[in-house]
Amino acid sequence: MKKIALAIIFMLCATNIMAQSNESEPFKGTFANDEYQVYITINFYDNDIIVPKQEIFGELPGYFGSKRDGRKWLITDAEITGPNTAELSIINDYGSEDLTATLTKNDDGTYTLKQKEGSTIKIAVNRKWVKIPKKLVLK
Repeated sequence: MKKIALAIIFMLCATNIMAQSNESEPFKGTFANDEYQVYITINFYDNDIIVPKQEIFGELPGYFGSKRDGRKWLITDAEITGPNTAELSIINDYGSEDLTATLTKNDDGTYTLKQKEGSTIKIAVNRKWVKIPKKLVLK
């Protein structure tokens, strides 16, 4: 019984530490959109994200990926412009398309990625291109 109680206390402490970390560093972690089956992995503080299977690009601020497409969109530059806002430069992994975007942490804990100028992020699904909306909410 003591082991179960200690395990529960440990889990609660770990959850609390993770929540505090996300609040103090809102631009670090992985956030997803289930509808489009896409995600963003970022660390705008250390810029130390390695894109899986694309290590040749080195350490980056982050990347945008899909569960249904192995290609990635690389975040080549990220500038935190406010407590809840960052400006991004993003390119596809071929370097043939690029765009600027903002990433904003919302009051409810979600994030909004807004594509501004340049190309539109798209992924391949069943051999067809699917455009990602210009405004995408991530959890």
